[in-house]
Amino acid sequence: MDFVLKTADNLVLDKVWTHIFPLYANTSSPSHVYGDWDPMSLATPASSWPRDYPLRQMISLTVLTLLGVHVLYFTFSWLSYTFIFNHEMMHHPKFLPNQVRLEIITSLKAFPVMTLLTVPLFQAEVMGYSKLYDGLDTYGWTYLFISIPMYLLFTDLGIYWIHRWLHIPSLYKVLHKPHHKWIIPTPWSAYAFHPLDGYLQSIPYHLFVFLFPFHRMVYLGLFVIVNVWTILIHDSDMITGHPLETVINGPAHHTLHHLYFTVNYGQYFTWADKMGGSYRQPEKELDPLLEVKSRRKRREQ
Repeated sequence: MDFVLKTADNLVLDKVWTHIFPLYANTSSPSHVYGDWDPMSLATPASSWPRDYPLRQMISLTVLTLLGVHVLYFTFSWLSYTFIFNHEMMHHPKFLPNQVRLEIITSLKAFPVMTLLTVPLFQAEVMGYSKLYDGLDTYGWTYLFISIPMYLLFTDLGIYWIHRWLHIPSLYKVLHKPHHKWIIPTPWSAYAFHPLDGYLQSIPYHLFVFLFPFHRMVYLGLFVIVNVWTILIHDSDMITGHPLETVINGPAHHTLHHLYFTVNYGQYFTWADKMGGSYRQPEKELDPLLEVKSRRKRREQ
């Protein structure tokens, strides 16, 4: 997030903070003797809140995070909903009235609280407490490529257990039940949950960079990709039979999670569910679209 903040400071935020909290620093002394004093040379505009001022950083990060999550959510949820999601699923008996609207409203209510909880972690990254690094001279190409599966496996296992713990009845009722309101989810439901639920499941993403060295740009790229993945696995797709079906925890697996609640807790892979005894293989007979087609056929008879 420090790269994002630095880029935003260069492009926009330096000017914004200078306008809000200006500071004029003398850059030259008036020369009355020679009569060549230029009033415009007296001061160079800057901000009294410099880039390394923690309060400025926190406010900037809050604005950037809110803006980023809204852009990501509306862009990729719309793309998935428009071009991937099977709209026939909206005729399923467990698809709620006005569900898409409710999913969007729930997401928009969650974003501000999730942002306030997450910004301190971004702030710690900006202040240099993480192990994010630039360039390749320190760890080299080999570690760079190894660190990517390390990140995916670490976050996948962390999310698996956090997600599974959120299904403990006492926690489920308070935190995770709102997300399972969407038994037949759409891509708009990806962030439609209790904000503390969303924050807890995001912790492994942030924790990794405080434990292991990770390239700054790779981290940023993967952070975006895994959030897009979260949207894509909520499209109620039950296409089965692809070669990686027993390895990748895709949309079909997550559809079964929303239908049956206690299976397929993983985020990207199936290995943690298999080890934890919670794996359920997607099968064509479990496709919720069959119920839609069956009801339509009965109406036509």
